[in-house]
Amino acid sequence: MIRDSWRIVKLGLKSLMLHKLRSSLTTAGILFGVASVIAMLAVGEGASQQALEQYRDMGVTNVLVRSVRPEETQQSSSNMWSVLDYGITYAEADRIQNLLPQSQVVRVREVQRGVMRGEAFRVTVVVGTQPEFLEVSNMKLAEGRWLTDLDLRNQENVCVLGHSLARLLFPLENPIDQTILAGTEDRFRVVGVLAAQGRAAGPNGTTYDECAFVPLTSSRRRFGDTIRNLTTNRFELTELHEVKVKLASSDQVEGAATVLREMLRPAHQTRGDTEITVPLELLQQEEESKRMFNIVLAVIASISLLVGGIGIMNVMLATVTERTREIGIRRALGAKKKHVVQQFLVEAAVLSALGGLVGVALGMVVPRVITARFDVKTVVLPEHVLLAFCISAAVGVVFGIYPAWRAANMDPVEALRHE
Repeated sequence: MIRDSWRIVKLGLKSLMLHKLRSSLTTAGILFGVASVIAMLAVGEGASQQALEQYRDMGVTNVLVRSVRPEETQQSSSNMWSVLDYGITYAEADRIQNLLPQSQVVRVREVQRGVMRGEAFRVTVVVGTQPEFLEVSNMKLAEGRWLTDLDLRNQENVCVLGHSLARLLFPLENPIDQTILAGTEDRFRVVGVLAAQGRAAGPNGTTYDECAFVPLTSSRRRFGDTIRNLTTNRFELTELHEVKVKLASSDQVEGAATVLREMLRPAHQTRGDTEITVPLELLQQEEESKRMFNIVLAVIASISLLVGGIGIMNVMLATVTERTREIGIRRALGAKKKHVVQQFLVEAAVLSALGGLVGVALGMVVPRVITARFDVKTVVLPEHVLLAFCISAAVGVVFGIYPAWRAANMDPVEALRHE
């Protein structure tokens, strides 16, 4: 049985090699279809995983309340010396803690300052926060220590540097116990360095890797509640830029988000100067988007492989016409219909399988090129590769059935008369 099958495959390969160019062009349709499917799925999977990781890093048990700078009227924006008052207050943060006593409530202030060490200089965000920030934000230390309750009580001039900022300010030395200058006169002693976060989450488009972190009380004493926005050159009164609320479990997130929306609505709805972000909701939305994206890709893949299958059917029909006399001779010598069907099905399957194999190889190379050239994350999953190859092989069989059936049902006498 195996010997007969191998003989049929060899015969099919021999027939295909008689028309190398035609077979190659037919195979190319399947090849590029499979490669494009794998590449598209890899790009989609990479983007999806990146988004999912970002939302997980934000914390699926967290609810984030953030101050939003409201749009100014023409009259208010023309008065450069007026103070723009907006956002969350310390009193509201205390009220959140009272409403959700089992949660961790972390207060955050963000002040844009130029940070300097020697000749190294960078305009970045100095984040004033509490000791619980590290745990709530799912961040880790590379060396040194994090901010402590004692630092908070004593308003210590200490800071923890983000990974990128530490490398910029201290390219050749250990930053621990060194001093940096924030602004024109505020000096802070470095007590720790964060591990690289590798994510975009951070204040005002600045990643946490580029920030410096100081005790909240120190930030308030050194910089005050009224600060000058270096981008707009306006004075702004914002007590807290963000409040991070960490719940005990994800089951409490929806209820906590509802409580916070109801609490903040009376004071902030008309101005629109706060927003609530629920990472768990974003995660669920992203997973749903991923499912829809996969369906769209499946449709696109089906169309591309359908085109390749039509090409195979077209070539096989032409082959049947060219080999009519050969089919008649085989039938006259005793070959049954099933033998003819097998021969032409094997040829169609070989065409699609070869295209599928080369397409898989190309499809695994293209995502690497995309990642290297455009710095876009791509992920090639084994199941995507297997699925693309199996579909390509199935396409060859399905679209080879009709030409094989047509060849098998030829009248042997009429076939022998064919010129």
